[in-house]
Amino acid sequence: QVQLVESGGGWVRPGGSLRLSCLTSDNTFSTSAMSWVRQAPGKGLEWISSMQPTNGRTDSANSVKGRSTISRDNAKNTLYLQLHNLRPDDTAMYYCTKGWGYTGWAPYSPLGQGTQVTVSS
Repeated sequence: QVQLVESGGGWVRPGGSLRLSCLTSDNTFSTSAMSWVRQAPGKGLEWISSMQPTNGRTDSANSVKGRSTISRDNAKNTLYLQLHNLRPDDTAMYYCTKGWGYTGWAPYSPLGQGTQVTVSS
C-alpha cells in the first residue's frame, strides 16, 4: 500500500513562511505528476499546485500564485511546497497526492494524513 507522509506544517503569523514536505513510498513517484491540495475548515478540497515529474513544469491556483513554490526531489521520493506571505485564509490541512491538478480538480489517488497549517496573529 502506497504511503504519503506530509510534514512541515505548524502555526505561523500572517506574512510568515513554511516549507511543507511529502515523502511517498510510491515507486512511480519519479514518473508521476504530483500535486498539493488543501482543505480549510468546513470547506471542500482545493487544488493548490502541481508539478510534472521531469520537465519542471508547474502550475498553481490563483489563490497561492506568486506566494508558493512547488518542487520535488525524485531521488528522495519527496515533494515540497514553499509558502510565502501566508494569510489567515491559508489556514487548512495540506495534503499531497498523485496527479496533475487544476481548479476544481477532484484527486483520484489517495491522500496522506495531511499537515496542518494555521495562520493567525
